[in-house]
Amino acid sequence: MAQQSFNVMIIGQSGRLQYEALLFAASLRHSCPDFSGRLFVAVPQPGPLWQKDPSLRNAAVLAALTRLDVELLPFESKLFGESYPYGNKIEALQAMPEGEPFVFFDSDTLITGDLQAVPFDFCRPSASLRREGTWPKPTLYGPGYDAIWRALYRRFDLDIEPTLDHSQPDEYWKRYLYFNAGFFYGACPQAFGARFASYAQSILTDPPIELVGQSLDPWLDQVALPLVIHSFGGGRDTLPVGYLDGDTSCHYRLFPLLYARESDAVIALLEEIAAPNWLKKVLKTYEPIKRLVYQNRGARVRALFDQDNLPRREQAIRNKIKSAGHWLR
Repeated sequence: MAQQSFNVMIIGQSGRLQYEALLFAASLRHSCPDFSGRLFVAVPQPGPLWQKDPSLRNAAVLAALTRLDVELLPFESKLFGESYPYGNKIEALQAMPEGEPFVFFDSDTLITGDLQAVPFDFCRPSASLRREGTWPKPTLYGPGYDAIWRALYRRFDLDIEPTLDHSQPDEYWKRYLYFNAGFFYGACPQAFGARFASYAQSILTDPPIELVGQSLDPWLDQVALPLVIHSFGGGRDTLPVGYLDGDTSCHYRLFPLLYARESDAVIALLEEIAAPNWLKKVLKTYEPIKRLVYQNRGARVRALFDQDNLPRREQAIRNKIKSAGHWLR
């Protein structure tokens, strides 16, 4: 299973994501030089759902992606676009090769180990468990977690019972299937993407009454994702722990957060893959990378924290970096 061929997709567009895409591609080629699948950078195309052209037009970035053997995958935004850019990951899936197993990663990820050694079971999809209890936020007078999630499973004729973690207390967020959408995988991107889009649109345009008062921005993808994964026979325990969000990948989110909380090995990898002059010339045009990586301000961010005793909440980490004047994005 671990040696089967599969494709990888990330999103790339003008702005920050194009530089993250370069680092993702460089990390994959460095850490998994024998990767046998195709690496796609999915690019939203200009259209009525975008006020500005979101496509990749930076010639230096495009040349570097070509050198990293990346395939650009243009796709049309029909549902979300600028109003909900997280929807890119949903719509781009249907531009991928049909019937070929896939792994999606957020662009702000580094591949830190042999991706082909990860024991994916593409017939039992899963996603990232590196998450906080961000959704839902039950109100004082209800409904609670159980009623909200049960309403969603009923909407799509799904049985919630197999998804419940009975080791967790009733009305505690971890009892219910909930993922970070920073990575997910499945057997067919087009089938996965079609269902993901259908569920997300249904929740957004006609939410169950139990969702009144609940924010879907930016959480819509993470609300729909557990339902999609369960509908395809997947779940939280289908991938052994320690691979993704572990030895094989790192979802760093933003560069100041990377320096604050990730391992020495991840930082060493970042600085190694960013060192070649042909790539450095492109990356240093992006201010956060220029200052944190090339001008060594990342070391100052790291010195603010004890990496063995980090604040439990990400917001506390962000606030401390901002107070010290090192927040860049």
